[in-house]
Amino acid sequence: MDERIITVPNALSFVRLLLVPVFLWLVLGPEEDGLALLVLMISGVTDYLDGKLARSLNQASKIGAILDPVADRCYILAVVIGLGFRDIIPWWLAVVLPLRDVFLFGLVPFLRTRGYSSLPVHFLGKAATASLLYAFPLLLLGDSTGTVADLANVFGWAFTIWGVALYWWGGVLYAFQVRRLLATTPRVARA
Repeated sequence: MDERIITVPNALSFVRLLLVPVFLWLVLGPEEDGLALLVLMISGVTDYLDGKLARSLNQASKIGAILDPVADRCYILAVVIGLGFRDIIPWWLAVVLPLRDVFLFGLVPFLRTRGYSSLPVHFLGKAATASLLYAFPLLLLGDSTGTVADLANVFGWAFTIWGVALYWWGGVLYAFQVRRLLATTPRVARA
């Protein structure tokens, strides 16, 4: 990874971050669910493209390694807040998902004692995020009437249940990685 900031993948991640408040406004303000779904689809496509382009264009960067998961977390947080306020999901779910990120954020000071600021993203975390990013648009689409809405609601909840389980399982695995790192890596001297 290099130190470049201005790259195509980073620009895509930045666009995703800029669209987070747009999504929230669309869901909570005018309740323009169609446009909110479009924003989520754009987010999903740019999430896929930023990683793919970073590898294919050899533009992986340190800032990109931070921006991409931050954008994912911001979307997940925005969606659970929006869907919670709209009573599409129960509030316990809107609390359980961000709670995992709070838990992992609490591990960062331990990582820093060993010279790390984060752990590499693993497949389980990516699968959990992908599942949740499929679930939320389906749940939003399911907040309507008709056959399509009924099917979207069923599949949305299936992805939600699976995504939450994977999300927390990934969090527990990260915690075990931190524990292993603490046991096997010497402390770094403070500057």
